[in-house]
Amino acid sequence: MTSDTRIGPVALPDTRSRRIVEDLLEGSGVNLNGSAPWDIQVLHPDFFSRILRQGTLGLGESYMDGWWDCERIDEMAHRLLRHGLGERAHTASERLMYRLQAGFFNLQSKTRAYIVGKAHYDLGNDLFERMLDPTMCYSCGYWKEAETLHEAQVAKLDLAARKLDIQPGMKVLDIGCGWGSFAEHAARRYGAEVTGITISKEQAVLARQRCEGLPVEILLEDYRDLEGRFDRIVSIGMFEHVGHRNYRTYFDTVDSLLADDGLFVLHTIGSNNSEISADPWINKYIFPNGILPSIKHIAQASEGRLLMEDWQNFGADYDRTLMAWNENFDAHWHEVADNYNERTRRMFRYYLGVCAGAFRARDIQLWQVVYSKGRAGRYDSPR
Repeated sequence: MTSDTRIGPVALPDTRSRRIVEDLLEGSGVNLNGSAPWDIQVLHPDFFSRILRQGTLGLGESYMDGWWDCERIDEMAHRLLRHGLGERAHTASERLMYRLQAGFFNLQSKTRAYIVGKAHYDLGNDLFERMLDPTMCYSCGYWKEAETLHEAQVAKLDLAARKLDIQPGMKVLDIGCGWGSFAEHAARRYGAEVTGITISKEQAVLARQRCEGLPVEILLEDYRDLEGRFDRIVSIGMFEHVGHRNYRTYFDTVDSLLADDGLFVLHTIGSNNSEISADPWINKYIFPNGILPSIKHIAQASEGRLLMEDWQNFGADYDRTLMAWNENFDAHWHEVADNYNERTRRMFRYYLGVCAGAFRARDIQLWQVVYSKGRAGRYDSPR
């Protein structure tokens, strides 16, 4: 059943499942069939039993199926997370299954590295071009002095470039280059020679087009296959796909590729705790096999390899970035609607809203970490 078959919320059945959901929501400020924009409008009577049975996977899938609606999913998620429903929203079987999978299998091995590229980043450049700003940055903007999404993304790119102290002619490696945002910025504005790698065919095609005529090489390659020596290395929004079993390999690779007097900037979403887990819905529909690192994960993996020079958190800026993407997505969906379906539209709206709410609740973070090999003298990180 889809939302098209109903004109408004259904009369709530007086069931045990409904009463349990109401008890969970009590005190969160989120109500069932309420009048606030963050209230859940129930459109299917089996909504309650489904989310109790399937947790966050059921919540997300039932939204995609049109079983419920909410005008402000971001505010709904923010309120639920601040109320402490984050862990309770995951079923025990979901958590156990992911821990078993992550414990026994390398979900981010080289043979599996391209899964997320095919599942998400290759979905369609036409969609991402309308959702993102002209830089095609698909990571957190830096809103310290920015008023628009484009200004925030240019500021983020420049912040990373200034932290790297890029000089003309330097060889720069961009691990997880996406659609070529940083590669183009570093080459055009700083005169760098950039090698960018991605595991997405669609990203590689567009990145090469965007960087045509610049000293930029875009490779469809896994970071573990790289060779060479680079003056500077940057990785923006890619470490989330590395996986805890590969953190040491990742830092070993960076260490081997970075010049002795080089600098490395790691830009990644981060978790507040070190538990190996992933949201089942995000894992299935958005970023397969992804996992958020903690401070402990990053520190342990880099210790003995690189020297941490600076650590900055601007996770609150991701809330504003995601809301800007959501605004673009809604405004331009009609331009690409014929290429997708309603379920894809609802998937993206849920994804963007829930993630914005999570950053607003400070449930997850965004870090930029600067590393060296122990270069001489003082390092002052730009802000």
